[in-house]
Amino acid sequence: MLTHEEMKRIALSNPKVKTEYDRLNVSDEFKLLDMVLALRQTSGLTQEQVADRMGTKAPAVARLESSLVSGKHSPTLATLRKYVEACGKKLELRVV
Repeated sequence: MLTHEEMKRIALSNPKVKTEYDRLNVSDEFKLLDMVLALRQTSGLTQEQVADRMGTKAPAVARLESSLVSGKHSPTLATLRKYVEACGKKLELRVV
């Protein structure tokens, strides 16, 4: 069985995959969404707990997280703010 690093190395040997990976990897949106996805895990919360704190249901949180991974949906700032606050953090935006 291949390790994650081995799979990544093989995938990135394809120039088309490498180009897309590099494009996504430097995207501010990609970095933000990656941070948001890691937030629930590091906070030790389940999707149901986050949903309760957001005032919604667990399937809605599952759809939100799934859409962040797939890139098929960009949540509103209000939704991101609710999610982040449900995980015990504060969302700050800056223009520099």
